[in-house]
Amino acid sequence: MIRAATMADLAELGFPALPDGYPLIWEQGDSVALRPTEELLGRCAVLNAVLAGVFGAPAELTCGWLERNGLVEAVTGPEWAFLSERKGSGDLYGLHVEALWAFAWVLGVGEDLDPGRYCGEGLAAWLPDIGADESFVDWQARAGARPRPAVEVAALLDLHYCLDWGHVQALMNDEPTPGVTLPYVIGQRRWALEWAVTFRGPYHPEPPRWDEVDLAS
Repeated sequence: MIRAATMADLAELGFPALPDGYPLIWEQGDSVALRPTEELLGRCAVLNAVLAGVFGAPAELTCGWLERNGLVEAVTGPEWAFLSERKGSGDLYGLHVEALWAFAWVLGVGEDLDPGRYCGEGLAAWLPDIGADESFVDWQARAGARPRPAVEVAALLDLHYCLDWGHVQALMNDEPTPGVTLPYVIGQRRWALEWAVTFRGPYHPEPPRWDEVDLAS
């Protein structure tokens, strides 16, 4: 049922049809869940700090806020190197705004996750106010998170998994990319959805860290 809905969405969005037997990312009988809400909000807070760094916030502000709020362990090594020493590409880290929009949708704050539209308005106002030193605890109380059902998120993950395939095929065939938005929108949202959803079954390892999510398959 999920794949049938995905196929209909692909056609409506102008993406190529999938080859016969294109696999799901889970097996029949697997269980599906979301990561704990506090962990999802923690990833949002980290990405918010990274985006602040992209726009010029100094390490004293971003790293200091993460340290004061007990979020350092949620930061990947490359993210910390970027925030503390400006190692890495700010342009690439800036793309995470679309991953944050996907997380807002997962948490029931964003109204939709339309592949034909870019990040919605109001995201910045929803995120923790690092400049005002809003604490992570206070932000959690303000965030109003109401996570969506895990199955609903998994269905959107399947769609973005297949949309990503369409972009890869266009690149390989030297064709214009399908759809309306640029490919990074789908890639970033798929990254967030892949990390947010956890599957349990005989063929699934432990849920990965943020920088261990496999987007190559």
